[in-house]
Amino acid sequence: MAVDDKADGGVLLSASTTLEVPFHDVDAMCVCWHGHYVKYLELARAALLRRFDYDYPQMQASGYLWPVVDLRLRYVKPAIYGQRIVVRADLLEFENRLRIVYEIRDEASGKRLTKGQTVQVAVEAATQSLQFVSPPIVGEKLARVRGAA
Repeated sequence: MAVDDKADGGVLLSASTTLEVPFHDVDAMCVCWHGHYVKYLELARAALLRRFDYDYPQMQASGYLWPVVDLRLRYVKPAIYGQRIVVRADLLEFENRLRIVYEIRDEASGKRLTKGQTVQVAVEAATQSLQFVSPPIVGEKLARVRGAA
């Protein structure tokens, strides 16, 4: 599966966040350390989850945990200290898992710096059992926000 594969029916919902690469995220060459990109994806993912009222507190309240079981990143061009970047998250699947693809772009030029993907699966908190179908609350919350658009 390609990192930027969006052939499964398109984007269901999107969100983005903008940030400036801080000094504490760069190496001696002022290039963003590769591990920090995961943190940037998390910021966009949380913004996406908030769009349909299913951020981590709501997940926990619904009785489900959603661990990331797959993470892929492709570094196209490095982000550097002080650079303003836009991190976009697109939800592609929710029925059996949450599949989200990401793009990190330079805010000024729009050039892509990084692309990635995460897959999260539902685990019932009480029993720690993996769910092969996403809990109904996910579809219900998505339907509400998508119907209001």
